[in-house]
Amino acid sequence: MDGVLAFWSLIHIPDALVPTVLAHFHRALRPGGVVLLGFHVGDTTTCKTSGYGGHPMHVHIHRRRPATMSAFLRAAGFTVESEHLLDPDARVPGGVVIARAGQSQ
Repeated sequence: MDGVLAFWSLIHIPDALVPTVLAHFHRALRPGGVVLLGFHVGDTTTCKTSGYGGHPMHVHIHRRRPATMSAFLRAAGFTVESEHLLDPDARVPGGVVIARAGQSQ
């Protein structure tokens, strides 16, 4: 593939499993393929018990710093091109990291 867009989906993956997910992204991408990650920024994990429309749920939300996501990407063989902090004064800021896949590992 030429690209992977993962907007606010890795927020549900525990830190211990993020390297596995990113390794799968790397394998799916051609060398030079782009991955764009969007996520909640912070240092906490919370459990969401009510979904949109008030539906009950039990989902963990993992907030991470852009530098943390970049470190995960580098360890998976990506070259990080940019880190962005979105709405830094918001209650929960957003983050975006853009990276390119290196040679297959």
